[in-house]
Order: sequence, then C-alpha cells, then structure tokens
Amino acid sequence: MVRESFALPDWARVHGEPLLAVTLRQAPEDFQVTEDLGFEPSGDGEHDFLWIEKAGANTAWVARQLAAHAGVGPRDAGYAGLKDRHALTRQWFSVRRPNRGGSDWRSLAVPGVRILDTTRNTRKLRRGAHRANDFRIALRAPGIEGFRGAFDEKLTSIGTAGVPNYFGAQRFGRNGANLARAQALFAGARLPHSTRGFALSAARSYLFNTILERRVRAGLWDRLVPGDVANLDWTGSVFAVDAVTPDLQARCAELDIHPTATLWGRGAPLSKGDALALEAAAVCDYAELTDGLIAARVDAASRALRLRARALSIEFAGDVAWLEFRLPRGAFATVLLREIVHGSDEN
Repeated sequence: MVRESFALPDWARVHGEPLLAVTLRQAPEDFQVTEDLGFEPSGDGEHDFLWIEKAGANTAWVARQLAAHAGVGPRDAGYAGLKDRHALTRQWFSVRRPNRGGSDWRSLAVPGVRILDTTRNTRKLRRGAHRANDFRIALRAPGIEGFRGAFDEKLTSIGTAGVPNYFGAQRFGRNGANLARAQALFAGARLPHSTRGFALSAARSYLFNTILERRVRAGLWDRLVPGDVANLDWTGSVFAVDAVTPDLQARCAELDIHPTATLWGRGAPLSKGDALALEAAAVCDYAELTDGLIAARVDAASRALRLRARALSIEFAGDVAWLEFRLPRGAFATVLLREIVHGSDEN
C-alpha cells in the first residue's frame, strides 16, 4: 500500500531538552543568511555574477526572473544554494551574458530583490559551489534574557561536541509530502523532473536521518567504529576506516574528522564491518526506499554524522536573543536550533 504521507519522527537530540519555546521569523529580517562563496569571481567572462539580497522570495524563482530580464533561458541562470524564502538572504547568482554588452541590471524590478554588486566570471555558478553560510537569527520570547546562563552553557556544549547532522524537516515537504511522492515514484508513478528530484532527495535524507538517529541512541554518532567512512571536517574529503586507532579516535574527539553514513543509491552501502551492521539494521524496514533509489540510478555518497558550527555566539536585547553561527554548505540551521529551543514560525 502506498502511504499518503510520512509522519516525521522527532529525531533524537544529544544536548538535552530545548531551553524554551521561542517565536522565529516574525519578519524576514529575523532569519538572515549570508552566503560565503569561498572564491573570488574572475572579473571577466561570459557570465554576470550578481550579489543579491532577497526577502520573501524563492531562490529558484529569483533565478528565473533574472534569466527573463537578461533574455536568456532559465538554464542560463545559476546559483550555489537554495536559501529559505521566509528569510533575508544574501547570495550570488550567475546569468549568461546574451551579448558583449551584457544586461542592464540597473533596470531590474523584481519584488523583494535588490542587487548589491555585480561582476563577471568565466563559468556558470553551480549548485554546491559555495563554501559556507553565515546565520543571524532572532529568538523571540518574553523573559528570554533570564535564560542567559542556560544559553551560555548550551552553546558551550554544542561548540565542544557538535550536533547530529540531520537533514532539516524542510527537506521532506509539508507533512512529509516529498516522501509520499518518492514512494509513489518507486511504485511506478511518473513525476515532473523537478518534483522527481525533490522526491529522490527526500528518500535519501530520510534513510540518512534514520541511520543517524540509531547511532545517536547507541552513543556512536560522534565516534568512529570499524568499517566507517570518515570525513575531514568542513571538506568533502573522506577515507575508509578499517581499524579504529587511538590517533583516529583522538582526531574524532577533537572534531577534526567525523564518522559518516551512507546516502543511499547505487553502490550502497559504503560502510563495512560494525558500521555496516548499524546501517543495515536502521534501514531494514525501508526496502521500498533503498531499492527505489538504486533503481532510480542515484549514486551512493557519504555525509558526515556530526555538524560543527563555527563563530557561535548570542547577544540579548530585551525579549529577543540574536543567535549567530557559521555552517558549511549542505548543513541545516534548523538542526542546530532544535538542540537549543523549541521554535515556531509565524509564517
């Protein structure tokens, strides 16, 4: 039977219960994201690079508006990462220049979009090309300043140990709708290309979170076990761990390397030994997802089980606390927030 929806678990936390309930995103300015591209555009080439501030606008929609303004096709516009619609975000877009003269970006009029800077680059901006994102998030609750000491203790713990690197709830769609689409796809339904991509991503993310939670509950999310694939912190570099040596475990304790879990697909699982046993036990009830991803010709990959935030700080102003931190690409701010507070959006 095909499920109509998937109920998402309240994935296991590692830093105790959240401190209090807060309101998030009363306005886009309450959730600010600034992209760090990690490289300097070349300054010349056939692509305009646009440093854009947007509020209340979907990243893919903005890219389409930029392409239309330039008179090029949607595929000629690029961006490194999807940023939340209900936020104030600053990120780079690229648009192929239609001619030597380029486009008149001064005449762009798109609601919620402001061009802060322009330059050029020899190549289109591809998904995942950026290095990191900086966050500044307002936590609103009456009397929140009275929790100053508890916040300091919680942030110290998170800074020292990291947090489980779950995929955020937004990956799965409202009421797990993207997972339901994945199951329908694997049962033979035809989906539009964009919807199909979201469905496949949700299926992989759900399996990963399931594996990660099993290791959290076993106390093994932040330490290596034989057969792991280890990830070098804040990089895409991985290596196999056939034997867990004292040196490797020390590096793991220092957050220099992290255990990973398999992102399911062709070639999965990537782990061996004890790590493989943990993964197999976690996904054994989801054959429709594991088999479906393999049949869909998605290639297996690895993702770190642990997330280390940088530049983590908090400042208080009356009934608002401003939380700031820096995360590598592919990480979700919401999985860090859920270790600290219970948050509800006003959107």
